[in-house]
Amino acid sequence: MTVTETAAPPARRLAWRSAHVREIVSENYRVNSIMLQVDGWEGHLPGQHVDIRLTSEDGYQAQRSYSIASSPEDDLLTLTVERVENGEVSPYLVDDLRVGDQFELRGPIGGYFVWSVARRGPLWLLAGGSGIVPLMAMLRHRARRKVHNAALLLHSSRTLKDVIYREELEMMARNDPDLRIVGALTRERPEGWMGHRGRIDKALLAKGFPPGQDPGIYVCGPTSFVEDIAKFLVELGHDPLAVKTERFGPSGG
Repeated sequence: MTVTETAAPPARRLAWRSAHVREIVSENYRVNSIMLQVDGWEGHLPGQHVDIRLTSEDGYQAQRSYSIASSPEDDLLTLTVERVENGEVSPYLVDDLRVGDQFELRGPIGGYFVWSVARRGPLWLLAGGSGIVPLMAMLRHRARRKVHNAALLLHSSRTLKDVIYREELEMMARNDPDLRIVGALTRERPEGWMGHRGRIDKALLAKGFPPGQDPGIYVCGPTSFVEDIAKFLVELGHDPLAVKTERFGPSGG
């Protein structure tokens, strides 16, 4: 049999699609979840993100990337957006966007920071602030598929009112004995707070999954948070290659 070599096909270029706003949910005082019907959407993996593009009446365009918060099993694509003060895009998405509006979107993007139920074994998620968004897609996917692998979420917020998805996370923890959720508040804490006090530290991480259990580890948040957590995990004996990270820093919002 003769094998003929051919050039590799070019990488598929992502097309801009129309995204139609079907529902908006307030997650806290500065964060909204936007449920979208996207023309020609072919699905995504938990942990991926999209680019969105806004165009003003005079033709000026602004573009930003946002993590996908919804499970692949959901009918609508959900983006959770935190308002960045003096930002160019997020204030519009949080304060001005209405049901029935539309904008351009392309994706899904990213293949490294993804997880699906096909990966067996423990799942360990670590979030700083709005870094919980792609991790929530993983938890929702796990819940929709009704798998029972052990899972642990450690999420850090400044105050209780800053916690994103608070009610949904509490419901998940009540309904799933295989899921453990630990919140950490770094600033104000209400009386009787039973979670972690202060930043997620090495001592708290030592109470998580040991390296021998080979957990899938996903860390997302501000750069300093991600770097500290990754360093602590490696010091505790976890394989650096097993610690998948995604970080965000200052941007135009």
